[in-house]
Amino acid sequence: MTNLSDEPAITRLYARLVVSDGPRAIEFYRAALGAEEIERYTDPGGRIVHAMLRLGDAVIAVKDADDADPAPPSLGGSPVIMALDVSDADAVAEAMLRGGATVVYPVADQHYGQRGGRLADPFGHLWMISQTIEELTPREIQERTTDLFTR
Repeated sequence: MTNLSDEPAITRLYARLVVSDGPRAIEFYRAALGAEEIERYTDPGGRIVHAMLRLGDAVIAVKDADDADPAPPSLGGSPVIMALDVSDADAVAEAMLRGGATVVYPVADQHYGQRGGRLADPFGHLWMISQTIEELTPREIQERTTDLFTR
């Protein structure tokens, strides 16, 4: 029997919603659901690359669509990316691969202080797996995000 304490622990799960107009979507979720914006990171043109919203005891993320992540209308459906925070991104990715998942973006150290990647499960659902490897302030994340987009 496997000791569960030796397994990678899931530390958080939230939906990441891809939308055609991030600011308008955030306003909609605020008005319709009482959402509170917790954080927002943008590219140099002001497009949202990540915004976190609290809805009661739950959180969701919102981002503007781009070439890598289209909004639902362009696909005829919802391209929701499930973001899963874990204690060991490599181990969870490997377990998903053993179960038939495929790599979209390999697990690697990311500019925003996470080690993670993106996988598609055997049913077509997208999962962003990540673990914290560096504690950064919102300002540091925004500076790194800006640097990444202006290289």
